[in-house]
Amino acid sequence: MYEKITPPTEGSRITFENGEPTVPDNPIIPFIRGDGTGVDIWPAAQKVFDAAVAKAYGGQRQIVWFKVYAGDEACELYGTYQYLPEDTLTAIREYGVAIKGPLTTPVGGGIRSLNVALRQIFDLYACIRPCKYYPGTPSPHKTPEKLDVIIYRENTEDIYLGIEWKQGSEVGDRLIKILNEDLIPATPEHGKKRIPLDSGIGIKPISKTGSQRLVRRALRHALRLPKHKQMVTLVHKGNIMKYTEGAFRDWGYELATSEFRAECVTERESWILSNREKNPALSIEDNARMIDPGYDALTAEKKAQICDEVKFVLDAIWDTHGNGQWKDKIMVNDRIADSIFQQIQTRPDEYSILATMNLNGDYLSDAAAAVVGGLGMGPGANIGDSAAIFEATHGTAPKHAGLDRINPGSVILSGVMMLEYMGWQEAADLIKKGIGGAISAGEVTYDLARLMEPPVEPLKCSEFANAIIRHF
Repeated sequence: MYEKITPPTEGSRITFENGEPTVPDNPIIPFIRGDGTGVDIWPAAQKVFDAAVAKAYGGQRQIVWFKVYAGDEACELYGTYQYLPEDTLTAIREYGVAIKGPLTTPVGGGIRSLNVALRQIFDLYACIRPCKYYPGTPSPHKTPEKLDVIIYRENTEDIYLGIEWKQGSEVGDRLIKILNEDLIPATPEHGKKRIPLDSGIGIKPISKTGSQRLVRRALRHALRLPKHKQMVTLVHKGNIMKYTEGAFRDWGYELATSEFRAECVTERESWILSNREKNPALSIEDNARMIDPGYDALTAEKKAQICDEVKFVLDAIWDTHGNGQWKDKIMVNDRIADSIFQQIQTRPDEYSILATMNLNGDYLSDAAAAVVGGLGMGPGANIGDSAAIFEATHGTAPKHAGLDRINPGSVILSGVMMLEYMGWQEAADLIKKGIGGAISAGEVTYDLARLMEPPVEPLKCSEFANAIIRHF
């Protein structure tokens, strides 16, 4: 099965049923060390993982590590441009769950991004990025502790699918011609718009299937949270891109109010229910007027639509959601993408899970990470129905490689996510306790030490790992 690597002789496979893992007590987990500073951060992280599992389970559970290769290290073993060898894909496919350090984006090879390639190959459609503050972590924000969000980013569609054509290419020019001369004129709402002939062209596909399976995972996650954190916000730019990002929002609401009807209430539904609770005699039209302040200026047709909506909600879910029952449901709402960037800074404690598409999620997860201390403390997971890969979210930082100074926090916290995904919560909690204790004690690597007031003496990467373990 393998060309240049040999799997462990001990350990067992993780299997999947209905998209959820079944984890043995001795799972074999492939790991990719990572390029650049991966040489430093992976050994530190592995030491923390093994110590936490040993302490939490007293030898009853153990991870059996299986080294596989990707990036520059793979090219050294497999040959030029072999950034993602078949051995590695076979191992991930066989064992289901993997973890990786940062990888180089190839120059001159056939893969645009190894991270994107892995997501697409294994259909890891949910990129999950929790952003939570650990006390003592330097932050540019005045109240970073108020931000505690989990970003669910759709991972396989949007512009990241990589369907585009270079300016001046034969196919690109043909496509522009077809659009300008045929498709745009055939769509009245586009009027006299034209694409400049010297344009590059990209395609932005957003599917109902891709949107709803992401929102489904986000809602399932919300059900596991404390009641006050059970909220899913659909983030989109649907006011501009109505048939892609606007459709994402609509499909998200559709899923929530069908598959999760008993567990969910939309923000708009909560307004309707609340208005009726405050005034049982309130008419349908007055309720409509209260949920839409500009109601009186609307056309008769639009007024009728809103009144129909109010009547439908009261008829359909009053018995199950009325009289305050909606307050115990998952709240599903939506926000425009540019607005949410502001609100995670000005009103961060109003949000819990943010579900969004690929590009918005990329921007938003890095912005949220900056509030709580930066990418050095930002974990990430890429999850599908038959595989999951956990990863550091920062780059390779090659100038720091081999110096034992870089912060291993991102890959360590990604390992925390992996342990939680496996159901090994006790080990995950030990690591979170250890990280919090080390940071509070000022036992941190240079990136955090230089921002602390008063300044502290930085630890090496390996020393930070030891400090985490001491604070279990």
